[in-house]
Amino acid sequence: MSQLKAIIGLGNPGADYEATRHNAGAWLVHAVARAAGAELRPERKFLGRHARVRLDGRELHLLEPTTFMNRSGGSVAALCQFFKLTPDELLVAHDELDMPPGTARYKTGGGHGGHNGLRDIIRALGNDKSFHRLRIGIGHPGEARQVTNYVLGRPGKAERGAIDAAIDECLTTLPQAVDGDWAKAMNRLHRFTAPS
Repeated sequence: MSQLKAIIGLGNPGADYEATRHNAGAWLVHAVARAAGAELRPERKFLGRHARVRLDGRELHLLEPTTFMNRSGGSVAALCQFFKLTPDELLVAHDELDMPPGTARYKTGGGHGGHNGLRDIIRALGNDKSFHRLRIGIGHPGEARQVTNYVLGRPGKAERGAIDAAIDECLTTLPQAVDGDWAKAMNRLHRFTAPS
């Protein structure tokens, strides 16, 4: 089992989007950087903001693409090419409509599930779907036609609190994920639901 070398947090760039549900993946990467005492800095060659951190003694790249969501693949591919990373060394954190706020799940491989960021990353990695995902629940508005406005909207206070609690729980399981002990990481994270 390969060890993780990079965590990528998906979102849309700019102040208008940073507090919106679609940026839950970016919130995770910011939380990892904060916990490590690091700062994500603009890095033109990766089309995003990048930091190197140490997590339990292991070096890890953090990346927040600053392209729009549907162009995330170019940023991820640039990081992989520069540092010679393979898809199975990546963990991509993203918002997940099919899970309620306050929950998060690890997943390895699979399709894009309609998520434009994942779709573009799969395309940019030459259709390789073997990267790991960290799905951060944001809930569903109930109707397909409301999804765009919903993901680009801001969560209410209680909802944001639940998402932040799930992100905190992700941080406690990341050392196991980084080590490649997915069973242990999943076992803990998948039992967690933020108190409502």
